[in-house]
Amino acid sequence: MNMSPPTPHPQSGALPPQIAFDRAELSVILSLYGRMVAAGEWRDYGMSFLRDMAVFSIFRRAAENPLYRIEKRPRLRLRQGQYALIGPEGQVLKRGDDLRAVLRDLERKLIRAVE
Repeated sequence: MNMSPPTPHPQSGALPPQIAFDRAELSVILSLYGRMVAAGEWRDYGMSFLRDMAVFSIFRRAAENPLYRIEKRPRLRLRQGQYALIGPEGQVLKRGDDLRAVLRDLERKLIRAVE
């Protein structure tokens, strides 16, 4: 009797990949973040890298809910766009495939804060 060893399932034991911001995306986000910190508008941030999305959360103070969340969901890139700007109540403020365009409203707030 010829018995071969069982073949493992291709995905068994393997951790699912995480979604993350690449260097160019982080450069855009951190540039805006640094200018808003310098203007006294923002004070802290947090990042989460999950299986289906990456999140950059922006806080006025570390002990409160985020003012904004910048989300990257690659599965939505062909539909609504993979980037979203989420407000403090969870509302989607802007969505699209161009990160700079999604963050443009926050850039305008920076200009008003500096003036």
